[in-house]
Amino acid sequence: MSEAQYIQWFPGHMTKTRRQMEKELSLVDAVAEIVDARIPASSRNPDIPKLLGKKPMLVILNKCDMADSEVTSGWIKWFEAQNIKAIAVDCRTGKGIDKFVPTVKEMLSEKLKSYAEKGMAGKPLRLMVVGIPNVGKSTFINRMAGVNKAKAENRPGVTRGNQWFTVDKQLELLDTPGVLWPKFEDMSIGERLAFTGAVKDNVVDVELLGMRLVEILASSYPELLKDRYGNLDLTLDSYDLLGEIAKKRGMVVRGGEGDTLRAATTLLQEFRNAKIGKISLERVKENA
Repeated sequence: MSEAQYIQWFPGHMTKTRRQMEKELSLVDAVAEIVDARIPASSRNPDIPKLLGKKPMLVILNKCDMADSEVTSGWIKWFEAQNIKAIAVDCRTGKGIDKFVPTVKEMLSEKLKSYAEKGMAGKPLRLMVVGIPNVGKSTFINRMAGVNKAKAENRPGVTRGNQWFTVDKQLELLDTPGVLWPKFEDMSIGERLAFTGAVKDNVVDVELLGMRLVEILASSYPELLKDRYGNLDLTLDSYDLLGEIAKKRGMVVRGGEGDTLRAATTLLQEFRNAKIGKISLERVKENA
């Protein structure tokens, strides 16, 4: 990365949330971590597995309809090789949601058996739901609980307090505020989180972020880029490539030059809305 931008996130409520999460782990049987299927590694909080101890975990790869399905299948196999259950869902459409409850009951079958043996067959399983901001955690809970009580907005950090939600007689979910870690040791993690909108645009250089994204797409998904923006010369450097996209969209400034900032903003919005296509920015072999 020739022009590095350092993206950090350290609001005080993140530390408070982590401490609260540690206290409430004793109340649950397992944890469901929501991740972004486009960036399954970068959208996981590395602190969470450390906090869990021996609690079982289910990884839910949300926004799977925006991701490259072949890459997502590879991630599910990778998680399962680490003895972590994983499912792909799209909370907006409900795709894959029906796999959640059966997977939880399979994962906690010994717990259910133990309850039955102790005459506690009606006792519900309890799961804590965790995830970074803007990953779709509240939308997932709303889907599962069939209510619209978990406030869901397409901006980071909107969830605050912790709440319980009943899915059915055998399952309850504990919602938690979105948690990011205080420092990104790897700059590419912060960058990928910024691509997807998990980090607010007002704390990053949007033009530089667009340059980095167009560079990645030109390398990994050249045909999707051309299908969306026309017959681009992908040998151009990322700044000039943004300029070409700007011109094709009629975004020009005085002198006829492409407005690269507007093009960067458009590129990011259209990536986040899957208008360019189904794209995954992390593959198993790069992050295993």
